[in-house]
Amino acid sequence: MPAPSQQSLPEVHASVATAHPSLWRRVFAFAGPAYLVSVGYMDPGNWATDLEGGARFGYRLLWVLVLSNAMAILLQTLSARLGIVAGRDLAQACREQYSKPVSWMLWVLCEIAIAACDLAEVLGAAIGLNLLFGLPLIWGVVLTAADTLLILWLNRYGIRVLESIILGFVTVIGACFLLQVWLAKPEWGGVASGLVPWIDGNSLYVAIAMLGATVMPHNLYLHSSLVQTRRIGASTAEKKTACRYNLVDSVIALNAALLVNGAILIVAAATFYRNGVMVTEIQQAHKMLAPLLGTTLASVAFALALLFAGQSSTITGTMAGQIVMEGFLNFRMRPWLRRLITRLVAVIPAVLTISYLGESATYQLLIFSQVILSLQLPFAVIPLIQFTSDRSRMGSFANPPWVKVLSWSVAALILSLNAWLVVQEVSDMSRTRPWVGWIGWPLAVGLLALLARIVFARREAAPAPGPVVPPEAAPEVPAAPQYRKILVTLDHTGADAAAVAHAVTLARGYRARVLLLHVEEGVTSQVYGDEASTAEVEAGAAYFTDWLRRVREQGVEADLVVVHGRDPKKEIIRAARALEADLLVMGAHGHRGIKDLVYGATINEVRHALDAPVLVVRETRHPE
Repeated sequence: MPAPSQQSLPEVHASVATAHPSLWRRVFAFAGPAYLVSVGYMDPGNWATDLEGGARFGYRLLWVLVLSNAMAILLQTLSARLGIVAGRDLAQACREQYSKPVSWMLWVLCEIAIAACDLAEVLGAAIGLNLLFGLPLIWGVVLTAADTLLILWLNRYGIRVLESIILGFVTVIGACFLLQVWLAKPEWGGVASGLVPWIDGNSLYVAIAMLGATVMPHNLYLHSSLVQTRRIGASTAEKKTACRYNLVDSVIALNAALLVNGAILIVAAATFYRNGVMVTEIQQAHKMLAPLLGTTLASVAFALALLFAGQSSTITGTMAGQIVMEGFLNFRMRPWLRRLITRLVAVIPAVLTISYLGESATYQLLIFSQVILSLQLPFAVIPLIQFTSDRSRMGSFANPPWVKVLSWSVAALILSLNAWLVVQEVSDMSRTRPWVGWIGWPLAVGLLALLARIVFARREAAPAPGPVVPPEAAPEVPAAPQYRKILVTLDHTGADAAAVAHAVTLARGYRARVLLLHVEEGVTSQVYGDEASTAEVEAGAAYFTDWLRRVREQGVEADLVVVHGRDPKKEIIRAARALEADLLVMGAHGHRGIKDLVYGATINEVRHALDAPVLVVRETRHPE
């Protein structure tokens, strides 16, 4: 199992027990990750593309949804297997596999995709508020930035609470659209004919937008992380069981998303296409449903489902952003700041679009955001297939030949459709705007070169390092002030080694006792305190106990103190006072300025609050 500092979503890692004697309890224990993923398959971006497809082409693009869903099940299953077997999310695997420049470029592309997805969530929630309460669209967009607080509040209660809330949202969305299908009374013969593949130049843009809205790249990163919230054993049999239960979870959840997306397209075809109504914005679709179906109930259900879809996909978008940043860059940002940045990236283009182009332009902006997602998809799919086919990484769980053929065929289809779209769109736009060609063609060539680098890359980066090994004690220093109790904070990073080395040196000189302090701040620790027990907590305990043993082996009296709390700064201050420490030794990572804001200026707040001196030790960096 990876060290706690390298775990994906460490605050909820292995926090859900799965070892239950009852079959149904085991099924229920594994159920959840795919439902969190599935909300990304029914977010407001899907609504725009499904409405567009149904209103313009009737039932004829229904096959795109079915094919996209089958592809999604295959890819999400591979994503789940990577997380279960290799113990890595997709972003972490990319960082280990590729060189730093390639990893950074993949991270930038993924952040663009997440921003595009968040744009759809912002617009969807704002339109839902507008339809239900008459709130102006631009104020709805600004208001959605405040849901950062909602996400942070929900995170306090653990992953199962989030999964339950999402499942409730999905149920409401599904019920609303089943009601609308019943009211629309579609032609089921036409629905069946829509399962036969058909496409032309006019429908290509919408079909690719539907593909991008259905198979979402950030969901592949998300799923490989969420499956690690289950406490899974290390044996082959236990991993095989976990893969089997997660396959069931994925099939059920993603087919539920298919029913919702299919219902949206069917309602659009049965109402707008049948009556020759061209839909140019979601608000128009809401307004026309009541007169076309003869009841206002359809319009209310439509708006309510839209609001719930925007809010539910917000939660998973937040988690995906955290996973991607931590995985690619090994860089942890304060959750509220990460969410705020993501939201601002989405809010700014939405506000500008509404201000300068009007509210009707938001519909096309939604569709464009889904095309961006589709264009980013190969950069997530190809690494995923490579990693899950690698026997050195996956062992006996590596993809068998038939899965390789199927998954590479899916990748080839996605790549071909994207290439077709790029050539068609850039060629058409450059006829009237030459600058589009000047920018578009070099950019397309650059992305193609990056893709080739990924396809033919060998492992270029070293695997993630294991737990830090304590170094030998530094030489003795001359006696100065009299220290009897030296408190050392440990946070399972490279700074621990330097902090302990300095503390041991001082303890030898003053014959002092070393007190090793660690603050557990995970969700489980916040709820259960000293009774908390997760794989993360247990692995951390072993790590800190090893430090205690090594310090004592150097002839220094030492004790280990582990406290549980939400705010490490407050817990460190409280412990230093309660233990009557004469000196506090803290490791630092060398962050300044904006990084203090990002990581949290723990040292500054602690040293200003204590009377005892604080020794700040920089992390020891070794040349590569």
